[in-house]
Amino acid sequence: MKKEFGKKLRHSISKIKTGGEVIVLDNGAIIGAEAEAMLQALHSRSTGGLKSHLKILNKTGADKFMNNFYVGYGHKSIGDCGSATIFIEGVSMLTAKAIQDWPLYSGQESSTRYIDFAKQRFVSSFDFSKANKKDKQVAKQVLENWRKFYIKAQDDLQDDLRRRFPKRKGEKEEIYQKAIKARSFDILRSFLPAGSTTNLAWHTNLRQAADKMMLLRHYPLSEVREVAKSLEEVLNKHFPNSFGQEIFPTTEKYNEFWMKKKYYYFDREIKKKRNEFKISFSKLDKKGVQKNRELFLKRPLKTELPKFLADLGVIDLEFSLDFGSFRDLQRHRAISQRMPLLTMNLGFEEWYLSELPEKLRMEAKRLLREQKKTISSLKLSKEDKQYLIPMGYKVSNKISANLPALIYMVELRGTRFVHPTLRKRALQIAEELQKKLDIPIHLDEEPNRFDVGRGEQDIVLKK
Repeated sequence: MKKEFGKKLRHSISKIKTGGEVIVLDNGAIIGAEAEAMLQALHSRSTGGLKSHLKILNKTGADKFMNNFYVGYGHKSIGDCGSATIFIEGVSMLTAKAIQDWPLYSGQESSTRYIDFAKQRFVSSFDFSKANKKDKQVAKQVLENWRKFYIKAQDDLQDDLRRRFPKRKGEKEEIYQKAIKARSFDILRSFLPAGSTTNLAWHTNLRQAADKMMLLRHYPLSEVREVAKSLEEVLNKHFPNSFGQEIFPTTEKYNEFWMKKKYYYFDREIKKKRNEFKISFSKLDKKGVQKNRELFLKRPLKTELPKFLADLGVIDLEFSLDFGSFRDLQRHRAISQRMPLLTMNLGFEEWYLSELPEKLRMEAKRLLREQKKTISSLKLSKEDKQYLIPMGYKVSNKISANLPALIYMVELRGTRFVHPTLRKRALQIAEELQKKLDIPIHLDEEPNRFDVGRGEQDIVLKK
């Protein structure tokens, strides 16, 4: 018998004022997140065993327990024992990155390769509520200009890619065509504004959800603050005994201060630095690396280094990278990263332009000049202007990472299946690690080869 999950299961939904919505999934579990947290908490204070705790749960329920011990008494670790899956839909790329800017984030986001941007809604920072009517109209036209070019360029670009990368003998036609489309989307995503909407799923425990909302409600972007309100509403509704923690004015004031003043990172001097790339080993114990050299030499392919090697210290990096590829780099939660401010100051990544056929390239350059002039003229804050800026513009990145985390990142992102602009940085970092530390890195032997395997990297329903 076919189950109609969408109709049968209960959901908690909150509409976001900017047009999207937040949904908490109710999977119909007999023992829900709050009850599961209660059982684990009882387990930590009694030797009676699970069966005895189930009797208590059956008799009293989890409501009073969670309200008293997790919310009331502030035993935050209890919140680690219950989890929720939250679906956040119809928000900008900027809001998605804001939610994912969290070391313990787990979830998925829609890929720009699988969204039809011909009709996709754009967000304009809560419609630029503080802007005048004329600037709002101009801003919306800027967004539509990016969309028009993105759609118009697809056919000509794909024809050019087929010419440059003809199908090889033995390659399946369907996979080849998907690989060509994937390549074209990877190129043209650079012209999609950061105000393009996307969907994301966030799987989190109750404690992390509460801690993250403490920051989101003070985020520099009004759209994110609206999402925080919807998150709070829907989580309070779905888990009435696990939220509603006391709000401390001094903590709120401090979070508001640093989120407003220090959250975004932007290095104005990066263009003056050699090759827009800087790496420092000053915080790393190089002698310690050599003492553990055997661990590096004997490590086989696709195997992670022992986590205790993080004790050797960290490596600091600063470099420019287009915002589109930053979105991929941000997935590496084990690396400490600042959230970059998206501006037009560092220029548009040349790789995207070089991949266009000549006629399209000339048109793209003209569009970039015109759009930059228009965006610069608008009386909007630098934070709000991010919504109008396409993801091909470069941002300044500042990251710190221990050796196991950094090596994992460069090996994963240094292959032919990774976006070329991020792959370039990954290989650059790998080269420095090999040169300065004399340790082996497992890298793709042909990282720059066009591989139709990219066309197989999809998630589809079987017919």
